[in-house]
Amino acid sequence: MTTPQPPRKFRVNGLAIFGVAAVTLLFAMVVGGNMLFGRLSQTTMRVSATPPATRPSIAPVSTAVVPVPVMRMAFSPPAESSLPEGDFGKVIRRGEQIFMETGKNAPRYVGNQLNCVNCHLDAGRKADSAPMWASFTRYPAFRSKTGQVDTLASRIQGCFEYSMNGKAPAAGDEIITALQSYAFWLAKGAPVGTAMPGSGYPKLKKPALPADYVRGEKVYAQNCALCHGADGLGQRAGNKQVFPPLWGPQSFNWGAGMHQIANASGFIQANMPLGKGGTLTEQEAWDVALFMNSHERPQDPRFKGSVAATRKAFHDTEDSMYGLSVNGRVLGSKQAP
Repeated sequence: MTTPQPPRKFRVNGLAIFGVAAVTLLFAMVVGGNMLFGRLSQTTMRVSATPPATRPSIAPVSTAVVPVPVMRMAFSPPAESSLPEGDFGKVIRRGEQIFMETGKNAPRYVGNQLNCVNCHLDAGRKADSAPMWASFTRYPAFRSKTGQVDTLASRIQGCFEYSMNGKAPAAGDEIITALQSYAFWLAKGAPVGTAMPGSGYPKLKKPALPADYVRGEKVYAQNCALCHGADGLGQRAGNKQVFPPLWGPQSFNWGAGMHQIANASGFIQANMPLGKGGTLTEQEAWDVALFMNSHERPQDPRFKGSVAATRKAFHDTEDSMYGLSVNGRVLGSKQAP
């Protein structure tokens, strides 16, 4: 008896199913292999195609060499508590005392009511206010103001002559030695001869609008008069000058660096009002710097017999108001009242 054969249709369908399964398996292997080996190369494409708000944090693979930026941080001077003991420590402490209360500790050489700390904030430590640690590392250096290479000693002598409106101690005077020693100690660990962030005063870009006296007067009334007085003469408590005069007979003279509008604007924008540096716009800083330096102050020690000759020799620049007429008065034409 012949064994019955399954219908032909059944055999054909079975082979078809087997074939489809084989093709599916092969396709899955190919796709899986592509996914496995192509994952990294596809990452860039997937990230680029993803909307910015939903992009994953994974970075695309790249063969480009990306330079590592160098962090530029202001130097940090040693803590007050680390002042050395012994004879050298005594000289450093003496320098700090002179720095903080210059008229009291160096009365023979000071002709106004300013102290070193008025322009070099936080006992000469604060970046962007001409810190003393930076001064120590930058000298000797050529200065266009003197036309020669100045040492730190001669630079300090100039501060007494111009900023303090006094007279310069001799280079070997104990006052100069103490101040240099204090600067040396503040600069402990700083690189010598290397420009560091925070040195000097910031250099602001030229303002969008020319600096203006009237706008500066408004900025002064709103932000400066509370401490420095509406008359710019500062404030005293008994015999102590609490806030420094910005113009007038007890302020810096026309030869001081702060009389230059660019210097003053950089210092002001970074540091003023005190404790709120950076709150004035650069335009406001330029305006109030011009206003401050459009008032009379003690004569330039380099005076050449006439304001015109002195301006031509030392002030013939838009950075100085010396010799210009403001409110009907030629600045520098006589000693501050």
